[in-house]
Amino acid sequence: MCAIIAEAEPWWEPGTRIGYHAITWGYIVGEIVRRATGKPISEVLLTEVAGPLGVADELFFAVPASEQGRMAQLEDAEGDEEMFGELPEDSPILKLGPDLTAEHANRADVRSANIPAGGTVTARAVARMYAALLGEVDGVRLISPERLREVSAVAMSGTDQIFGFPTSWGLGYSIGQFMSNAHETQTVFGVGGVGGSHAYADTATGTTFALTKNLLTPSFDTAEQVAGIVMRVVADG
Repeated sequence: MCAIIAEAEPWWEPGTRIGYHAITWGYIVGEIVRRATGKPISEVLLTEVAGPLGVADELFFAVPASEQGRMAQLEDAEGDEEMFGELPEDSPILKLGPDLTAEHANRADVRSANIPAGGTVTARAVARMYAALLGEVDGVRLISPERLREVSAVAMSGTDQIFGFPTSWGLGYSIGQFMSNAHETQTVFGVGGVGGSHAYADTATGTTFALTKNLLTPSFDTAEQVAGIVMRVVADG
């Protein structure tokens, strides 16, 4: 995958447009990590993040065979195939990557593959990871305050060339809570996942949120509804 990406022709001049990478993004970051550390990103995640935060058995890239029996089985929701509606054959969305169905994701070989854009996680572990980006969690802080300001600030914005809607990204994180309120929530950084899972941190409130789902749906409606409940509780003190 890294060789294929390295040999690929850019779709546009770098820095002039923005488009969601999906699966390929993870391989790019994973290769940078491997060259910088000499270790696969799955090992770095374990030793530098999951282990110190006490979630080594909840936060994975490549899931060991011995841990796969604990995993929930994913299911496709009815109507998931209608997520994008009728698309022309040359639509960029069709270039996103493999057909990410529940059947594909449940395969043992896929679960054990070191795919850096396909984490296997619990909501607790992801929320704890985001909290360690904002500040210390039981003595563990993942990045400095200066780096936090960098990763949570808008680095690029414009019309997403894959999906066609306005978008803003920091350094690896989408800026704004959800599409419905992204402009009003610029202190929020995070990313949604396939099937409707979502996670983020809010630098204004110091809160983090994560919701994981095993019923794969074509929207983030459930995450947005639950996040709204959480934020109302936070606002009420």
